Amino acid sequence: MRRLPVYLVLDNSGSMTGEAIEAVKNGVQVLASTLRQDPYALETAFISVITFNTDAKQLVPLTDVVSFQPPDIQAQGVTSLGKALKLTAEKINTEVIKTTPERRGDWKPLIFLMTDGSPTDDWRPSLEELKKSKPGMIITCAAGADADLSVLKEISDIVVQLDTADSATIKKFFQWISASVSTSSHKIDLSKKDLSKLDELPPPPPEINIVA
Repeated sequence: MRRLPVYLVLDNSGSMTGEAIEAVKNGVQVLASTLRQDPYALETAFISVITFNTDAKQLVPLTDVVSFQPPDIQAQGVTSLGKALKLTAEKINTEVIKTTPERRGDWKPLIFLMTDGSPTDDWRPSLEELKKSKPGMIITCAAGADADLSVLKEISDIVVQLDTADSATIKKFFQWISASVSTSSHKIDLSKKDLSKLDELPPPPPEINIVA
């Protein structure tokens, strides 16, 4: 079985304290429960959760949808985006099965990265490491007006912005992730090809703006 790895890379710095971080935790729960109802996602999707504040941690290693348990995420510290990108690259290199002449490996990972602020560390060298790990689509999300769009545009061609980082809007973002993973699972099953473009995903709801 070829897995579809999905990495949720989530900012849990101090500025996310309160409603925002509670919405993120609820969003991850909604994501898991939604994907459990999709036969294609059940068969192919594997989820990992990486959080970053002063440090970056993988709270959930790559796990099948049925076994996945949403982690307890607490907000504190600063926004070490570079550490998050570096850790994501390391986990892709160790967890994702590569294709060789002898066997077909996993599908290229989908990465959903959400932040509400600006990086507090040197993130560009880590971005190069992430690119070398050859993920599929990277979707970056600016949660609210204080997120640094210029940084997110350097990380990915696919950038979305939430007008506010409140519970309703963050919930919509995770619902869109759920729909995107379900659609990706279905399309790769039919086409046997990795997905690489935004138009291959479902259109985001009105609360999520695509940044040109």
